[in-house]
Amino acid sequence: MNPLRNVAYSAKVMVTGGRDGDAKSDDGRLNVNLSTPKGLGGDNGPGTNPEQLFAAGYAACFMGAIEFVAGQAKRRLPQVSYVNSNVSIGSIDGGFGIAVKLEVSLGDMDKKDAQKMVSKAHEICPYSNATRGNIKVELCVL
Repeated sequence: MNPLRNVAYSAKVMVTGGRDGDAKSDDGRLNVNLSTPKGLGGDNGPGTNPEQLFAAGYAACFMGAIEFVAGQAKRRLPQVSYVNSNVSIGSIDGGFGIAVKLEVSLGDMDKKDAQKMVSKAHEICPYSNATRGNIKVELCVL
């Protein structure tokens, strides 16, 4: 395991009530209600869920990694660039697991250049590093 050095930031969130509760950050910036989706036996209430939160976090972090890679290469990303993140949950031996599909659009950038940039971003993204070897992560350049 690669030890974490020079911690730049730590997030602190408290959850009460599990999948049907609330999540609040210590700085008040995050304050969301949680609901269990019907597919997981819940009532599909109005709150978000851990899979959506993970999908949002991974997509934001991955887009940041792409921006970093582009900056290192002294390239500007097309104005319309985005990451769609699809997080699925299902059963695995001994419990439950997730899988991720990241669909990346770098606008009108050459497809080969975009693929190289996405591959490099996958090497440095903290979410990619945290999940590597643990879950299936599929990368698609649109």
